[in-house]
Amino acid sequence: MSDRVLITGGAGFIGSFVAEHFLETGCDVRILDSLDPQVHGTDGTASTPAGAELRIADVRDKEALRAALDGVSIVVHCAAAVGVAQSLYRVQHYVDVNVGGTAALLEVLAERRTALRKLVLPTSMTGYGEGLYRRPSDGALRRVEIRTEDDVRAGAWEPVDPDTGEILEAVPTPESAELRAKNVYALTKRYQEELALSLGALYGFPVVCLRLFNVFGPRQSLRNPYTGVLAIFLSRLLEGRSPVVYEDGGQTRDFVSVHDVVRAIARAVESETANGCVLNIGSGRPRGIADVARDAAGLLGCDVEPTITGEFRRGDVRHCFADLTQSRAVLGFEPEADWGECLREIVEWSRTAPVSDRFADADRELRERGLVR
Repeated sequence: MSDRVLITGGAGFIGSFVAEHFLETGCDVRILDSLDPQVHGTDGTASTPAGAELRIADVRDKEALRAALDGVSIVVHCAAAVGVAQSLYRVQHYVDVNVGGTAALLEVLAERRTALRKLVLPTSMTGYGEGLYRRPSDGALRRVEIRTEDDVRAGAWEPVDPDTGEILEAVPTPESAELRAKNVYALTKRYQEELALSLGALYGFPVVCLRLFNVFGPRQSLRNPYTGVLAIFLSRLLEGRSPVVYEDGGQTRDFVSVHDVVRAIARAVESETANGCVLNIGSGRPRGIADVARDAAGLLGCDVEPTITGEFRRGDVRHCFADLTQSRAVLGFEPEADWGECLREIVEWSRTAPVSDRFADADRELRERGLVR
């Protein structure tokens, strides 16, 4: 008998690819999604694969969850409000959706008397804040707090050692690194992890949390100005505008293909040794943000340079990329996707996707709240 899989947020970017995977393996797939207009537009466009059952409901609706969980043995909980900057001024919304939605799901799972084979919870690397660094003079590993405006005014785009003043070198960040981020989105993802692991252990259902780094790929909303930075760049380029890059453009992110993320989720479902674990899922490689903007422009055939503002967005980290040692050991996970091929894939997809460049609106909201200096 095949498994029945529930994917919350399954009509969205990552969730729709997860749904396709389980359909291809012969599972019955049920999707619960609210079709949030910020992601799906006012027309409620959904990336629902053929063969999946779509139930339109809010993840905080426990009655809808009870009905959606009927006969389900695997849950992949992708439903979430996503956006670091927006979370700083839509605090209640982010806490309600991410923490409240996860709490509602866990309550309903705890009520059930039938066995759940696995709950997989994609969370976020944003919880780390700044990543792990090395001091050049002696190789000592260091963690630093997120830079302040005073740091930046002193000319320190790069984190410096608080004891010696040396500019630090970024190294891969492992799961054992303390979670230091204070932004609302990061806190909600951290609470998701803690709630799921705690209640899974208490009520006896297996949980795996996957800390995703910067996921990119087709179907990432080009209408949501709070989504992944690559999608924001593409939305501007497709409307003939220059991508806007804060700081000096030298900050880096770990871009991981949605196809690798789906492979990691599939492995987490099947792995018994992963139960109760929190695991990094990334490419393990940092990429400069200004370079990513240039790469996207080049593939689109746009002769435009990014606009590098030299301004600091409060709360932004400089460098953080994944140490994949534990994911390799526990899941046998290895990123397989080629950066160039996957970038071409999203660029080609973007040419026919619904686009609305709302970056200026998001930037204005940040400035009105004093979050860009």
